[in-house]
Parts: sequence; C-alpha cells; structure tokens
Amino acid sequence: MKSITSSALLVAMSSALILTGCNSAMQAYKKGVRHFDAGEYNLALTQFQKASTGTIDQARLNYYEAESYRLSNRFGEAAPFYQKAIEANTTEPDARFNYAYALKSQGNYAAALEQLQQYVANAPKTTAKATLEKAKREVETLKAIDIIARNKSLITLKNLGSMNSTGAEFAPVIRGEELVFTSSRKEQVYKNNGLPMLGLYKTKLPQNPDETGNSAPTGAPEQFSSNVFQGDVNEGTPAFTKDGKTMVFARGNNGKKKGGLDVDLYISRLGDGGAWSQPLRLPISDSTAWDGSPAFSGDGKTLYFASNRAGGAGGIDLYRTSIDASGRFSRPVNMGRDINTPGDEMFPYVGANAKLYFSSDGHPGLGKLDVFVATRSGGVTRVENMGQPINSPADDFGLVYVDPTKGFLASNRPGGKGDDDIYFFQEGMTPGTPTVAQNPPANAPKTVRYFIAGTVSANETPITPLDSAKVRILDDATGQPIAEVTTGQPGTFGKYPLQEGKDYTILAERKGYLTRREQFTMQGKSIPEIFLTKPETDTTFNVALLLDKATLNRTFVLENIYYDLDKYNIRPDAAVELDKLVAILQDNPTLKIELGSHTDTRASDAYNQKLSQNRAKSAVEYIVSKGIAADRLTYKGYGETQLIIKNAKTEEEHQRNRRTEFKITEL
Repeated sequence: MKSITSSALLVAMSSALILTGCNSAMQAYKKGVRHFDAGEYNLALTQFQKASTGTIDQARLNYYEAESYRLSNRFGEAAPFYQKAIEANTTEPDARFNYAYALKSQGNYAAALEQLQQYVANAPKTTAKATLEKAKREVETLKAIDIIARNKSLITLKNLGSMNSTGAEFAPVIRGEELVFTSSRKEQVYKNNGLPMLGLYKTKLPQNPDETGNSAPTGAPEQFSSNVFQGDVNEGTPAFTKDGKTMVFARGNNGKKKGGLDVDLYISRLGDGGAWSQPLRLPISDSTAWDGSPAFSGDGKTLYFASNRAGGAGGIDLYRTSIDASGRFSRPVNMGRDINTPGDEMFPYVGANAKLYFSSDGHPGLGKLDVFVATRSGGVTRVENMGQPINSPADDFGLVYVDPTKGFLASNRPGGKGDDDIYFFQEGMTPGTPTVAQNPPANAPKTVRYFIAGTVSANETPITPLDSAKVRILDDATGQPIAEVTTGQPGTFGKYPLQEGKDYTILAERKGYLTRREQFTMQGKSIPEIFLTKPETDTTFNVALLLDKATLNRTFVLENIYYDLDKYNIRPDAAVELDKLVAILQDNPTLKIELGSHTDTRASDAYNQKLSQNRAKSAVEYIVSKGIAADRLTYKGYGETQLIIKNAKTEEEHQRNRRTEFKITEL
C-alpha cells in the first residue's frame, strides 16, 4: 500500500513539473510576443529561446524568432529559424521571401533562388505589388549571379582595426582632417538589437597614409559634440557642407515607437566659438516615416537623403531637396525609378566626379546591400554595381572617397570586429573597372530596343476584348503622340518604340465607354547592362487597358478616398485618387457626376449625415479647384445608410465604410 502511494505521488509530482514547464514556456512565449509587438526584438529573442523548451507551436515560434533577427538587421542569423518555420508548415506568406534574403546574405545563392521561385509561384493575390515585383527582380538577379560576381576591381580593402568595436561603426564621412562616423557606444542599450544606442564620434585622420594602405585614423575616437549628443536616442549618418560648418544628421528611434518611424533629419551649425548649435528638426522630415542618411552635393545646394515616406517606389527611396540662398529647403522630390526600386536605396554620397554613389538591395547585387554608382547622360541614368571586393554577400554601404583612389566604407562581412565595421579601401584603377573579362566583353557594343504593345478590353466578367477603340500614346515631355491606332478584332495594338528615361500617357476611347488614361514610365525599366548577353536585344512591354461602360446611374467606388475619424479634410492619399477622377472628367467632357460620401456608425445618425455631407462637399470643392466646371458636379451625404460592412469592429472595417463614390448622372 505504501509503495503504491509513493508511486502515485511520484507520478503526480512528475505531472506537476511537466505542467509547470509548459506554463513557464507559454509565459515566456507570451512575453516574447509582447516585446516583439513593441519592437524590442532582442528582448523578444531572449523569451522565445526560453519558450523553445516547451511545446509551443513550432511554426509560430520559429517564425517569430526569424522575424526578430531580420527586423534587428541580423539576416544571416534569421535563416535557420525561417527554415524551421517553413518545415513546420508556417502559413506566413512572406516566410520564403525573407528566408531567401537571409540565405543570400550568407552567400547561399542557389537556395535563395529556389525559395524565391517558390514564393513567386505561390504568392497569394493579396501580395503587395511592390513586394512581388521585388521578388521577381531578385529571381533574375540570382539567375545571373555568376555574371555579377565577375565584376572585380584591383582594390585593397583593410579593416580599421582598433577603431572598430564589437558593436557597430558605419557611415564614415570626411570633415577636414577628421573622420566622423556613427557608432553604438552610448550607455543606454537599444532594445531593438541589444546594442548600445548610436551616436556621432570623430577621430583624426593620418596626414600621409603610406602606399600600403595604412590609413587607419590615429587616436581613440571621441564624442563629436556634447551639444549634439543625446543619450537616450539613436543619432547617426552625418553630412557636412563643403566648409564643414553645417551638419545634417538623423536622430530618433528611442525604442518607444515600433517600426523606426520616429527618425527625422536634424540640422546643426558651427558657431564662432567652435561649438555646434542645438540641433533643430528639418521641416522636410516626414513625421510618419523614417528619414535618414543625408548627403550634400558638392556645391551644397542640394541635399540627398533616404526615406520610406508614402508615394515612393517601395521600401526606402532616395530623395533630393534644393537649398536656396537663405537656407530654406524645397519640397523633397523622389529621384525616380532609375535609381529607386521596390527594395531599399540608402546612404547616398556625391563624389568629386559628380557621380552618385548609394547602396541598394533592389538593383542586381551580390548581397543584402551592395554599393552602386549612378551616372546620367543624354537624359538616361545608368546604375552600375561597384563589384568585388567593395561588395560581398553581406551589407556593404556608406562609401566615401578621400581622394580619387582612396576612401572608406562600412560592411558587416565576416572577419570584422563586430556588427558593422569601417574599412579603408585603395584602388589600383578607376572605381568599378572590371579586371575579369565579362561575356560578352565589357567594351562590346550592346543595344536594347524597347517597345510597347497592349490590349483594350471591357471591364466586365468575363473580360471582353474591344475592337474599334482609339488608342493614342503621348510623349509627356512634348505632349505629341508617338502613335495613334484603332484596335482590331482581338482588341490589340502595338508595337511602338519607346525611349529610355521618358514618361508616356496612353489614352483609349470607344463609344459607349469612359475614356481611360494610363501613365507609363520607362524609368526603372531599362535592362541592367550586366544582364545583356547579345549585341542587340528587343524587349516589349505589354499593357492591358480596361474600359468601363458609360451607363447612367452606374456607381464607382473611389479607392483610398478615406477620411480620419470625425474629419472631412482631404488627406494626401485621397488627393491622389481625386486627381484620377479629375483626369476622368477631363477626358470625358460631357460626363456629369454625383459625389456621394459615406460614414461609419460611430456617432448619431444626424451627426453622420452632416459629416458625410461636408465630406462630399470638400471632395467636390477639391475637384473644382483643379479646373472642372462646378455645374458638372453634385454632392450628397449618405451618412451611415449604405454600409459596406454592417457590423464593423476593427478600425480597418470602419475605414472601409468611410468612403466616397461617384455616380454618373448625365452622359
């Protein structure tokens, strides 16, 4: 009896220990998710590693760990966790996409290609257009990786040794006899990646670097300026005017806001007493975006910077802003799709040769970030990979020149001292000049001819091709047509020659249908020279134009015409869509419409009725301000009487109900 009781007790104790272990693992998992949601990825990893001893869903747990490494810029370490998540049948749609880039950062190109091909083949319809385009571009890059790897230069690359730490050093810039750089040396730790927060530091450059490339700065790095230094935020990527008296840098990411959207550009000036002024936030910064890595042009009249603000090509793009004589900055302009891709473009630098150097993971490269150089001639921008050893499978970025053959850059390639290290490089020839013959030879003449063709169809189910539709293709620069054609029986047109770097407008019209206008740009569509294997290459872009039937009382929902709660002002995203409606009214001059506005249910009927009336009125006033006659427009507020989602619970569902539509009232 006693032995039976003891056995039962042991079983109970064993069960209790298992239960305690399970509870402990689940608690760690939940803590990890809370840290992850707060953007505290390093703290999240600590909890997820504790949770791995329990019976947590392996697909979810490993995906969280992989994402924690990726979002704290540790792609290589993310790879095995993506693999485990995929093997556990994760349902996360971007798992293979991110796994591919993690594999690429390790130099495992064949496996990266396999993952991306599977991702493209199985991408759901809800996949973001920019993400899918980036994946398709990367597939082509990985297929040609052997060609890209042949681009090598006679360059000596040397780690700066004692100046680098086990943390991060990057964004070197020359100011007089000093090297100013960004480094993770502050006392406060950044919860995103577990490293000390970033600050600005400086060190002396040697007066006469010897021919062996011994250009390591002398003396221990010191704080750049106590007036600029702020201990509880990240600060970095400085840029200086030619006289060294004005500095623009990035500041933010104190860990209190997820996603890194609290990074802005700041300006500081050197006073007569030798002290830098308290930094002021630049008005060109977007409070809802990440703005960083600034760089001045040689004459100081243009500031380049990187931003993930709305309206770009995808990811982080490069922008430029002009600076007038009084120091005011113009509205930033996106540098276009020859430079910007659906990926990330960062760390611009304008060399003494007026060429633009930058880093990107969207142009064909060897690693996550590669260094590229852009030149413009005859209205066409060419982007070239700087080749090995400047580039590697790792992140390579922040290149600057000391003179035409020497400079510095940052990289997290293997063999360094820490996360990102600064390297000195010395060239034996012109930057980017290949020393290994390419196939075909680099100097072989290669020509690409670009064409456009397409179809015109009725926007209905099933889609029906339309004959007898008039199509005009206009050169936006001149307003003149490069082609005027009428579609035949299959509803097709083309092909017509296009020029690199130009923008075009395609107009399609047919009786009984609304005239359709489509923009088409050749920016970013040039085939990279490294992919050209024949002396002559022809490529045709196909566009599909869908025409809506012009039917009385037909209603069209305007996408993205949304309003903030209790507001009726026109948001920037709404203005973009309303401009499309303005174009429809311009192209269909006999059309008259009613603007109808709808609210969600979070107020009284009377309040919502009045609010929707004001919203419809503001939309009409915006359209009239663009030159459309007021007598072609009426407006009506429908309040909450015509909900798309009747029992909306989430903010996204409520926002779908807060919409604007237009209805044809007269043809």
